[in-house]
Amino acid sequence: MQTILGANGTIGSILAKELAAYTKAIRLVSRNPKKVNETDELFAADLSDVSSVEKAIEGSEVVYLMVGFDYKLKVWEDKWPKLMRAAIDACIKHKSKLVFFDNVYLYDKNAIPHMTEESAINPSSKKGMVRKEIAEMLLDEITSGKLKALIARSADFYGPNNEKSFLIEVVYKNIKKGKKPNWFISADKKHSFTYTPDAAKATALLGNTEDAYNQVWHLPTDKNTLTGQEMIDLFTKEMNVENRISILPMWLLKLTGVFVPLMREMPEMMYQYDRDYFFDSSKFDKRFNFQATSYQEGVRKTIELSK
Repeated sequence: MQTILGANGTIGSILAKELAAYTKAIRLVSRNPKKVNETDELFAADLSDVSSVEKAIEGSEVVYLMVGFDYKLKVWEDKWPKLMRAAIDACIKHKSKLVFFDNVYLYDKNAIPHMTEESAINPSSKKGMVRKEIAEMLLDEITSGKLKALIARSADFYGPNNEKSFLIEVVYKNIKKGKKPNWFISADKKHSFTYTPDAAKATALLGNTEDAYNQVWHLPTDKNTLTGQEMIDLFTKEMNVENRISILPMWLLKLTGVFVPLMREMPEMMYQYDRDYFFDSSKFDKRFNFQATSYQEGVRKTIELSK
């Protein structure tokens, strides 16, 4: 049995399809899970209530922690450490392997121009501190020998029907509405994005590769990183619209945050947009001879397949 915690999420639903290449015994765990494959087992649970975590994991060979809580600091500080602790304890008890889908918030901001699995861990944001705490919880248990696990880390992501991507929300959807695409701080800086189908395929591969465990892996991402302007150029060309752009400076983000709760969460993360942001996945690419989807192809497919 391979179990996805957070199966209805951005990556979880695609991961379920990819896991079918390895097993027919797949358990999907979320508030309202829906079958992706005919043989999927559905387990309804609110994972913000950790009392259900052990039962959800029981009988699993591999567990994928793919949960995406609301993008609010207070929610993260309250929910993430509890969920990670519960998942770790349940995996140890039931001798399950754990795959944690992570982001880059825990890295030192000076590592952002070239992030590798060896980059310094020194978050400059409060959300990054939460990610550092839960990653260290997992790594400590690996070091103790009690848990077999790995961290699959992604850059900001994009892809078809992706509701939690900055690129989709303020570029693609704005264009669809006839508005100017937005970008934060500066569109002249390079910024890596991981294509969600690549992330799901790679996560399934890692979870089913024995020697991949007890390590951190950057998921495959096109190494030919584009600037914000170049990325927007791809969308406007593919969607056959005028190439326009609206830059959101810091002062406007803070002002917008007075009225829009989500924007209130953004200013502390803007160090990721005032400098180049390059996510290096060469470790994965070399180990698995994997060719990440190019930005040109990824944008085309995103537009073609989005509903």
